[in-house]
Amino acid sequence: MSVVAGQGRGRIAVDFTGRTVLISGAEGMIGTAAARRFAAGGANLVLAGIGDLGATLQAVESYGVRSLTQEVDVTVQAQVQAVVDRAVAEFGAVDVLVTVAGITSLGSFSSITPQMWEKVHSVNLRGVFYCNQAIIPAMQKNGYGRIINVGSVLAKNGGNPRPWLDASEQAGAGNAAYGTAKAGVHALTLYLAKELAVHGITVNAVAPGPIASQMTASFPEALVKQLPVGRLGQADEVAAAIAFLAAEESGFITGEILDVNGGLWPD
Repeated sequence: MSVVAGQGRGRIAVDFTGRTVLISGAEGMIGTAAARRFAAGGANLVLAGIGDLGATLQAVESYGVRSLTQEVDVTVQAQVQAVVDRAVAEFGAVDVLVTVAGITSLGSFSSITPQMWEKVHSVNLRGVFYCNQAIIPAMQKNGYGRIINVGSVLAKNGGNPRPWLDASEQAGAGNAAYGTAKAGVHALTLYLAKELAVHGITVNAVAPGPIASQMTASFPEALVKQLPVGRLGQADEVAAAIAFLAAEESGFITGEILDVNGGLWPD
């Protein structure tokens, strides 16, 4: 796999020179880490988010790559289409899409309100649907593309809490609203992988386990101890998996849900 010397802790980065990468949810920890990885490889960056993108821009500016930012609510189809159109107009193509934008929901199944259910599914699933659907025509036109969606271990393992041991664990861990939305992301990824392979487009997902972030600030310590590696994951570790799947040399990998979970759920 082609690599280039990256910056920061002697990082070696996959070579993305000449490629354009669009990241939704670029303001978050995983989005920022992914942006840094791609910038280290020389990619043009399109940073989309609903929050302040200043920190992400600061994280990539030392790499000297071209970048643009745009405020985007992924639950609004017109806004998603607008950032894709702007990216194509500015850079001529979008080669890589990374859908990071998401929100979490905590607590037991009985605590999920209809409003919470709708909000979580709107951002975490419908937002991914809009982003994927908007990018496909541009990738088909160029006969090339890499789509990496961010799923979750919670789409596979039925949740981290162990209520038969300690019911209180559910209060600080993701619940069924989050898990089912992410399961939808996994299914969408598998369907698109088959549909788009003929166009030179691969579609994969990463499924992180608990990652140290604001989302996991209340994650029970007892559950951390259940992780075989003995710690929460880091955003950079998820970003490394994303970069691997986005590489040109990963063209024979499609329809893969790549676990990044410290051994919490091996399959």
